[in-house]
Amino acid sequence: MRLKLEDPRILAQIINIISELVTEVRLKITKEGISLTALDPANVAMTYFNIPGDLFAEFVVEKDEVLGMNLKNLNDVMRRCKLGSHLIIEKEESHLKLTIQDKIKREFSLALIDVEGDDKQMPSWEFKSVIKMDAQAFVDAIEDCTVVADACTFIAQPDKFIIESSNLHSAKTEFSNEEVQIFSDSSSARFSLDYLNKFIKGAKIASKVEINFSDNHPMRLNFPSGRIMLSFVLAPRVEQDN
Repeated sequence: MRLKLEDPRILAQIINIISELVTEVRLKITKEGISLTALDPANVAMTYFNIPGDLFAEFVVEKDEVLGMNLKNLNDVMRRCKLGSHLIIEKEESHLKLTIQDKIKREFSLALIDVEGDDKQMPSWEFKSVIKMDAQAFVDAIEDCTVVADACTFIAQPDKFIIESSNLHSAKTEFSNEEVQIFSDSSSARFSLDYLNKFIKGAKIASKVEINFSDNHPMRLNFPSGRIMLSFVLAPRVEQDN
């Protein structure tokens, strides 16, 4: 197995983002590309990314591989990639060899680990509401809600999309169908801002975001960057009755 990226920055950013959610993962490498699907330890959120093989300068895969990795260790190495760096990824027995080539050649070897669990798949649900919008506008709305509460509510109607939160104080951002693309009946769901603040870092790789949700149902956020996809699934926030 030998993979080469002329510009590894997007991969490095993706690894950095999801390393805040999961630690030990099963990285899947096939002739189609690299992908990862993982649940967070609390089984509240799922993360997924996929990079097609033909986006690599070299992509030599003789057989499908599932590599158990400590994502923090991989993130620490990927952060060493700078502007103009090339990255070569090779499997050598029980280790993953990472070579960063810029003005000098640097080599890292990370031990592969056994990660329990079956290969997970992103669920394929139908959603009542699908919102397509500018990623930075979504980031701003989530950060506004974080100022006043620890959860926010998504409300979608055919002609508007609202993100709001309230506690002692409140925040609300409303988008019309002239500002965002709305494909929706009427639906509403509440989600943890702790997780959403980690998810919105996907705006570092994508200029657009697709928000999929239904009444009191898990949501899915997609951050597409060309043919690269970074996605998150989050269970709704359920308020306990006193």
